[in-house]
Amino acid sequence: MKFRLGIIALLLALLTACSEPLPEDKLIYAGDWRSQEMALLILADGSVSYKRLKKGVTTSVNGPLQEFKGDSFVVGLGPIKTTFEVSEAPHEVDGTWQMVVDGVRLTKVSQ
Repeated sequence: MKFRLGIIALLLALLTACSEPLPEDKLIYAGDWRSQEMALLILADGSVSYKRLKKGVTTSVNGPLQEFKGDSFVVGLGPIKTTFEVSEAPHEVDGTWQMVVDGVRLTKVSQ
């Protein structure tokens, strides 16, 4: 049991250590973004938490943001990574912030 907890603690430390803060020009991505089927939390320190329900299947990804490719971004560790395709970068519409990730329109939850 202690070994298992040690491994978990080590993995969490590695995840935190691998996070790079968001670049200054991408800080607008930071926030809690939601739709009925998706939740995406991006922290300024580069940590990302994603959860999506599609056709009865839940997919989740938690990890450091590795890089931006244009408006899209890559999350993961080493070779284990996921690219989030951003077709509309964060922008304000009638006082609310929105962006489109993997074809889903997300709204930023007020902080």
